[in-house]
Amino acid sequence: MKIFCGRSNPELAREICIYLGIELGKCIVHKFKNDNTFVRIEENVRGKDVFVIQTSAIPVNDYLMELLIMIDALKHASASRVTAVLPYYPYARSDKKDQPRISITARLVADLLETAGADRVLTMNLHSEQIQGFFRIPVDQLLASPILCDYFSKSGLENFIVVAPDAGSAKRAEKYALTLGLPMAVLDKRRDPLNDTVEIFHIIGDVKGKDAIVFDDEIATGGSMIETANALIEQGARDLHAGAAHAVLCGDAPRKLQESPYKQIVVTNSLPVEGEKKIKKIKVLSVAPLFGEAIRRIHEGKSLSELLRKHL
Repeated sequence: MKIFCGRSNPELAREICIYLGIELGKCIVHKFKNDNTFVRIEENVRGKDVFVIQTSAIPVNDYLMELLIMIDALKHASASRVTAVLPYYPYARSDKKDQPRISITARLVADLLETAGADRVLTMNLHSEQIQGFFRIPVDQLLASPILCDYFSKSGLENFIVVAPDAGSAKRAEKYALTLGLPMAVLDKRRDPLNDTVEIFHIIGDVKGKDAIVFDDEIATGGSMIETANALIEQGARDLHAGAAHAVLCGDAPRKLQESPYKQIVVTNSLPVEGEKKIKKIKVLSVAPLFGEAIRRIHEGKSLSELLRKHL
């Protein structure tokens, strides 16, 4: 087995390698002055089971192209199998044709990965599970829910309620609520698909006097989380917490979240949280052991079902 990574989140790749007790594979990734990307694998991979770790951090398009070139280089170097490890799947939110004359870009990314030569995909917390059906190769989806639930359960949950920020995330939030043994509330939220603004109309459930944990799959602009917080405060909620698998944190989202009513925002390192994104309110949990164990099981031909059952 060999593990390589692109430039999107090398720290996570190193943590995964430490968990597995192996060295991170050597490769050169370089961008020419004409903006073309060059990749050279610096180790013999003939007949090897190779895993390439690359998450969808900014700049998304550069890192996606980098991943495709790495997979192609590994296949031409006679790797026996190449698994694309995508902690955060590129273009995950473009998963359906909800407007006329648009691309289902998550499906296009699936086609690109297969064309480049990926034999398998390992990812975490897809925006919608239908993305797995865009592939004709095996796709394994890990879940961050147990990592987040373990963290919150250590804090004492006597007066808490789990909140789904919209109807679409209610099913995911229900799993968090069942795991934590807590009641649940759901917000009736409408989003403008072009400017990503949100408006909340109703709250289904009683949050008055409760401490709330808002769970979502990702935090991008922070608009949804902040509107949810304001609505909960208006309905009499007390302390607010948030949990999300992916900390996208676009633009001035870190500043807005730091100034928001949330006491704490818990995310994973599926995306790098560094620089101005590393605000005081954000707590980052590592998914390296989860991905490391999944990679080990895939390499050894063992089932992931037990691992997934532990993480439902």
